[in-house]
Amino acid sequence: MKWVLLVLVACAAPARAPSGMQPDSRTAPPDTAGQGPDAAVARPDSFRDQVLYLVIPDRFRDGDMSNDTTCFDRARPKMRHGGDLDGLRAHLDYVYGLGATAVWITPPNRQIAPFTDACGYHGYWIDYSDPTDDDPIDPSLGGSGALDALVTELHARGMKLVLDMVVNHTGDTARLPHQHPSWFHDPQTCATLGPSQIFCPLDHHPDFAQEQPDVAAYLSTFEASVTARYQIDGIRMDTAKHVLPAYFHDSFFPAVRAAHPGIFAVGEIFDESSLAAAVPYLDAGFTSVFHFPLRRALVDAVAHGGSIDLVASAVADGIARAGADRALDLVLFIDNHDVKRFANEPGLGVSEDEIRRRVMLALDLIFTLPGIPQLYYGDELGMYGNGDPDNRHDLPAWAEDATARAQPHAGEAVAGSELIYARVQRLAQLRTTTPALIDGAYRELWRQNGATHPNVFAFSRGTGAGARIVVVNNGGAHSGTMHIPLHDVADGTTLVDELGDGAPATTIVAGGALVIDLPAKSAAIYRAGA
Repeated sequence: MKWVLLVLVACAAPARAPSGMQPDSRTAPPDTAGQGPDAAVARPDSFRDQVLYLVIPDRFRDGDMSNDTTCFDRARPKMRHGGDLDGLRAHLDYVYGLGATAVWITPPNRQIAPFTDACGYHGYWIDYSDPTDDDPIDPSLGGSGALDALVTELHARGMKLVLDMVVNHTGDTARLPHQHPSWFHDPQTCATLGPSQIFCPLDHHPDFAQEQPDVAAYLSTFEASVTARYQIDGIRMDTAKHVLPAYFHDSFFPAVRAAHPGIFAVGEIFDESSLAAAVPYLDAGFTSVFHFPLRRALVDAVAHGGSIDLVASAVADGIARAGADRALDLVLFIDNHDVKRFANEPGLGVSEDEIRRRVMLALDLIFTLPGIPQLYYGDELGMYGNGDPDNRHDLPAWAEDATARAQPHAGEAVAGSELIYARVQRLAQLRTTTPALIDGAYRELWRQNGATHPNVFAFSRGTGAGARIVVVNNGGAHSGTMHIPLHDVADGTTLVDELGDGAPATTIVAGGALVIDLPAKSAAIYRAGA
């Protein structure tokens, strides 16, 4: 048997448009950082029905060539390539048509002066200053006006904006460390203060001392002002694990949620071993964290052809650590701008057809497991890319052309990009319109427990007597007959395939189980028939 994904939807929900903004209750940002725990634990607006789409604006589309000046050189991977916020706004049809409902952009802040062979095209080398700039948005991206226009257009479409923020560090040559040198940890003595991961510089970047009241107030007031000024819907916090959880609980979230009480916030806790390190940040006020352990399991089990037990264990550990309810808010992904692209993971010697199948089956999982699916621009094409900066190529010019997606683009993306694109469209439509996939309870039905054959992992999603889905993954070497026990699905129920990926068009539940023979590396999504 080979990899198989089977999804049963026992009760489909009426289709609905992507959710828009919640009723706006935002206020002007506070004058200080805010105090007390109440704001830190305010219930955020749900993002469980969203599909996130990560964009590095500089690598997406160029909407205003007049700002292609400083540090501009498309031939060099660490220089600016000209993409900007106007370009993203002008090409939202592509993102919207794919089925994404929320756009996450890397930090658009003004960056430090460029080095000889690199600059902050990615947004993480912020030129913080005191006082802050009147227009903190980088002119190479179009400035504040371009961000305003992007937010307006997103909200008009019923889409959301997630803004990347950095409170751990500044760019190496930022103005603020010279203006307030005492606001930063001394690299010579930082290890005496506590864990070096928290108190010492990351990659030599000046490291904020958030334990100081003045520093906490500066950062929290700045980000609260940004939250209110640009009417953002969510925050992605960069390098969160390098900041004390107490700062977020006592300062950041009280300030930011005074500006937007329901704002969604996902933290980057880059730890692939377990979600244990992420729990203090969830307790500090984050709505969500990225499920890095699940991503590692998907790489090892799907991309590398290992045991599906790895995925089952990562899901179970995430639920055990975060709790069943908070697990529904975890962000699931196959790659991002900091790791090798998933299509590169299988390695040399694996056929294009096999790589494409592994990419699609991994995408199937992040759209059906409990959590919020996140795409990185180009995932929908099967883009290739090794480590940074090879994983940050420009979105290909042919991406938006359906005819061109059907052509091979050797070295850029997996052959058959149009199949991956169509798969993502279908998964996104199902994910945003099926309640069982949005917030349905998770139940593990079957795992291998170390056996090498047939390498099956099965789970169900659903709530109450309404929707019920069953997902089955088979990592064996051949196709074969599956006997998956079903819960709360009556014998005689007729199931109709929604995906058309080689599974039988209909099947019937019998003996309390789904019995089905699927082709190798195929997937099916079944719903109850009439």
